[in-house]
Amino acid sequence: MPVVLITRHARPGGLRRALAAGARASVPKTTPADRLSRILRDVHAGGRYVDSEVAASALTEDACPLTERELELLRLVREGIGAAAIAERVHLAPGTVRNYLSTAMARLGASSRAEAARIAYDEGWI
Repeated sequence: MPVVLITRHARPGGLRRALAAGARASVPKTTPADRLSRILRDVHAGGRYVDSEVAASALTEDACPLTERELELLRLVREGIGAAAIAERVHLAPGTVRNYLSTAMARLGASSRAEAARIAYDEGWI
């Protein structure tokens, strides 16, 4: 069964995650009913739909400033895993993990690991 995401916060990161998870459409909650009904019919017939403003935003947003390793570690932070456990899991020294996370925080202007992970998630990078 096709999935249509109807959201109040149509952000590019959410769009990427929804499409990656198999959603066939992403529609802002403010979409007029007549337009929504056309979109639902099109999706039911096998089509896809992405709101043009959200798509434009996703295409024009800045590239991710983080390395793949930093993203990997922030995914684990988001799961609630501490630095020592992350280090064990990814086979790095705890100090190395802390250094990667500190660098990611600095690049994102975050005051904590959790905030850096939230920013990366909101932007759709993790």
